[in-house]
Amino acid sequence: MSNPPLPEAAVAMLEKPNPAVIATIRSDGQPVSTATWYLWDDGRVLVNMDEGRKRLSHIRNDPRVTLTVIDEANWYNHISLIGRVVEIEDDKDLTGIDRLSRQYLGREYPQRDRGRVSAWIEIDRWHGWGEHKENSQPG
Repeated sequence: MSNPPLPEAAVAMLEKPNPAVIATIRSDGQPVSTATWYLWDDGRVLVNMDEGRKRLSHIRNDPRVTLTVIDEANWYNHISLIGRVVEIEDDKDLTGIDRLSRQYLGREYPQRDRGRVSAWIEIDRWHGWGEHKENSQPG
């Protein structure tokens, strides 16, 4: 595994609206993974969730997460970001989810009647596969 910063090719992939899966840790230590939108945000990653999502309580209990981003054009190319949630805030004006929705849908998030929460992931280590394997070190 490698430490940040990530090489330009990896960042270029992360800047695209690719499919991603986030892994969190339940209070009993069991890992849980969920598909999610993400946004590369100047070396950190923004994720956003409905206020009722169970993964929000997982993150509040244990901020360690892994986000695996899969290249939409070739699923063999993927990058896993290992880190922790360093900031959580209510997304009262839906700014966070709108940023993500514009990235993935090209418009504001359509559901406006539920509370949202934004979380920022700080990356401790990362590794890549496929085109990104040579840029990361084995774990």
